[in-house]
Formats: sequence, structure tokens, C-alpha cells
Amino acid sequence: MVTAAGTSALGFIDEHTADLSASAQTIFDFGETAWREYRSADWYVRRLKQEGFDVEIGSAGMPTAFCAHWTNKAGTTGRSPTIGIYAEYDAVPGNCQAAATSKQPRSGLNEHAGGHTDPHSGLGISSLGGLLATKAAMEKHGIAGTLRFTGEPAEKVRGSKPIHAAKGYYDGLDGMISFHPFYMLPLCNTVRWDTHCGAAYSMIYRFVCDQPELWGLSDGAPIPQSHSAVRAPGANDALMMMYMASKALRDSMLPHQGGWSISEAILTAGQATADNLPAGLAEIQYMMRVPTIAMAEQITAALDRNAEHAAAISGCRVERHWVCKSRPGLANHAMAGITWDALNIVGAPRWGEAAKAIAREIQVSAGMEAMAEPFIDECEQLVSPQDAEAILRRDLPPSQINSTSDDYTDMTWHAPTVRFYVARPALKTPKGKSYPSWVMNALGGIPQTIDPMIVCAAKTVALTALRLLEDEGARRAAKDEFIKRTDGGIGGSKWIAPLCDYDPPIHFRWPEYITTKRGTEWWIPNTAQ
Repeated sequence: MVTAAGTSALGFIDEHTADLSASAQTIFDFGETAWREYRSADWYVRRLKQEGFDVEIGSAGMPTAFCAHWTNKAGTTGRSPTIGIYAEYDAVPGNCQAAATSKQPRSGLNEHAGGHTDPHSGLGISSLGGLLATKAAMEKHGIAGTLRFTGEPAEKVRGSKPIHAAKGYYDGLDGMISFHPFYMLPLCNTVRWDTHCGAAYSMIYRFVCDQPELWGLSDGAPIPQSHSAVRAPGANDALMMMYMASKALRDSMLPHQGGWSISEAILTAGQATADNLPAGLAEIQYMMRVPTIAMAEQITAALDRNAEHAAAISGCRVERHWVCKSRPGLANHAMAGITWDALNIVGAPRWGEAAKAIAREIQVSAGMEAMAEPFIDECEQLVSPQDAEAILRRDLPPSQINSTSDDYTDMTWHAPTVRFYVARPALKTPKGKSYPSWVMNALGGIPQTIDPMIVCAAKTVALTALRLLEDEGARRAAKDEFIKRTDGGIGGSKWIAPLCDYDPPIHFRWPEYITTKRGTEWWIPNTAQ
């Protein structure tokens, strides 16, 4: 049953669909990557201030994070509910794609620039739409409460939420609403039930060769520094040995069970020109996605050993800098039920003929035959949380409680949290073929194809938030379950405290856009210039 406030919220989103669509396109075109989302964060801050929110800029020491609040007292004297919603807006390096039906980077950039893959452009605007619809309904119907909206940078490296959690930004919430686009069964138009995302650790190993003169020194004699003399291997060699050793030894880090992975990215390597000098600095980032914290700690110990030995062999020293230490997620069935009710009221997204025509153009551009019904059927189907859970568990051992990773999980230890998914557009694939990555990226930026997801998700966010604000019984059930699962709430015997014991890793050489005399470009210059 939809309340009067819910009806108002749904109407608000229908009336503002064009605005939400344009906003999503703006963030999509920014395409800014982890820790460097300057324009995107500024856009959200300006918009939230225009809507009457009080905004803390640079929350928890992160320049591209924020925390916004708006309160409607509505004549109440006691404590009113506080509901949390959030936006993500970081893109991914090397995925620059225009909102077009063929493979092409956004104007003035090359394909190595940042681009939205999930897409977080639609994720953030969906949540913003739900937030503003909730606020409008609260004002119209005199509903007391506070809305807290956080800006979460660097999700692709699991960046902000462990830091926000450790600094208390999720404390005091009566409910947190987490939305993410999805496109495959079982997590397509559904809500997570028991199996939430797992832990994630990420770190940067920095190799520094700052005393190359000591290489080979044994009798106190000086080492010649001429171009033909022996020299210390240096930081590049340390990085290469770290890279190869960690690849070779992965089979010895953890058993082949539990669905875990390790990925790496080279951030900095040597100098801009080659000379007979040892590279003084090289940095490599690792990201591990694991079900449990214990597994993350075991992998970390193995990587630490590899780093120490690689440094010693190459005449360097090594530093380890944390990017992320994120906890596995905690379920809340009461919250899941509230959002599942909302999603059923809204219904699955629907794609009309205009979207299908665009999808067919993309199929032809990707070398496929155009289909009468190009989108996969599951995009327009709801899957109950219990059915999705059963499908998900088919491929998991009974002992595995968490699967895959996303740092919303840090929120689950501070407030009753729901994680729900709405289908982003995805195309049917002919047998034996696959689409290149630009196809999904383009579908996430073209208004006709991404707007149905945004509208559906925004409405689901709004109805969930209003249910928590208006229904004290539902709110209490979610809080009681949170207290029971943690055996006491925050600080309880089953509660996992924040793992973040590091400063925001904002000072590293993260890929970004730069401005020079040539203009604004990606840090890898355009090949045409």
C-alpha cells in the first residue's frame, strides 16, 4: 500500500525525470576516477545546497567526499528518525566511451581516459532523485525526520566508506539505503538477503631507491657513478620482481575455495626518460576481494613478504600504504523486506521502442545482428530476495557467508542497511559471441537506455525512506534485528569494529585529468596530439 506521502514522492520523480536524466548525463560526461572526482563532487555539493541541505565539504579528510543534512522538525519535540542515502560518482581509467551507438571516446579524450562502467553516474543520480523526492514528500505531508546524504568517492578502490565509517558518519542512522545497478541473475531487480558482499583490502607498495651508492659496497670503497659502471637495480626492478613473484605465488596464498581474487595496478614507475641511473620510485597497488577478514590478512602477509624480498634484492626499501580495509557485510531481513515491498510497488524497469532502436544500432556496431527484443529478459523481471539467494548459493560452499565485494558493507555495521539492485540495460548475446566492454559503458550513458533504471531506483529509494520515516514498527524491527545480529549494536560482542587505521590515500599518483598549455586532457596524452 502506498501512503499519501509515497504517492507524492512517486509523482515528484515523474515530474523531474528530465532533470534526473540530464544530471546523470553530466556526471557521466565528467568521467572522473578514484580520489580525483573534483567536478562531480562540486556538482553534488552545489545541487544539495540549492535544495536546502547543510553540506560538509571534504568529510573525513577526503577532498571529494561530502556529508549533507536536511531536517524537517514538523512540530515534534522528541527524537525523529534519521535516514541515510548516498551517492557514488567515480569512474574507471581506460573506459572512456561516449554516450553513442558506436565505439568512440568522449569528445577531446582518448580511450584511456576515465569512464563509467557500472555506471556510478546513474547510481548517484538515482539516489539523489530518491532523496529529493523524499524531502518533497516530507515537506508536503509534515513528516518529521532528518535525511543524511553522503558523497562517497573512490568506490572502485573501496575508498571512502571504511574511512567515513571509522569517523562516525553512519552512526545514529535508523536505516541506510544502498542501491547499485546490476544486469545479471540472480541480483537483477532484487534485494540481498543473507549473502552480502565480503571483505576487501587494498594497499600500495612503494619501492624507494634513495641510497643507490650502497649497492655492492663491502669494503668502504666508493662505487663509481659513470655511465658504464655497475649500479643498483632500483625501484623499477623491485616492482617487477614484486609483480612476478606475487603472480607466481598466488596459488600458495589461499586455498582454491571461497571465491577470492587479487588484482594489481602500477601507479608509478621510474623516470620519464631512460638513463644509466636506478629508478628512485615505483608504486604498485593490490586489491583483494575475499569473503572474510582472516583471508585478507593471510594474503596481506604473503604480499608483505614478497615486497620485503623484492626490495632487498634490488637495493631498495619498501613502504606499505593502505588504500582500503573493508569489512564483510551484515544482513538485515527487516530492511530487505521494506525495500522489496517498495520495489514491488514500483515494478521492474521497462525499455520502450526508442531504447530498443538504440540497442539495435549498438548490436550492429558491435558486429551482431539486430534483434527485435535486444534486452535480456531478466532486465524487466523481479526476483524475490529468497529466490535470488537460492540461486546465488548454488555456486557457493555452505561455509561461505559472504561473496564478492563492495564497500557498502562498512555501513552495515553502523546502521540497519539494505542493499538492492535495479537492472541496468544489457543486451542479449548470440551463442558463442560476446560484446566488447564499450557496449555496456555506452548503454549506461545514453539517456533512453539508462533512464528506466534511474527512475525505478529513485522511486524505490524514496518509498523505502518514507516507510522508515512513517512506520515506527518497521523501523523498530530493523533496529532490533541489527542489535540482535551484532549482539548489542555498535560495540556489541558480535560487532566488527572499523578496520580503518590510516589516513585517506589521496596523495598518490592516481590517474586523473590534467590541465596544461595543451588544454585539459587525460594524464596519458591524446595520441592525435
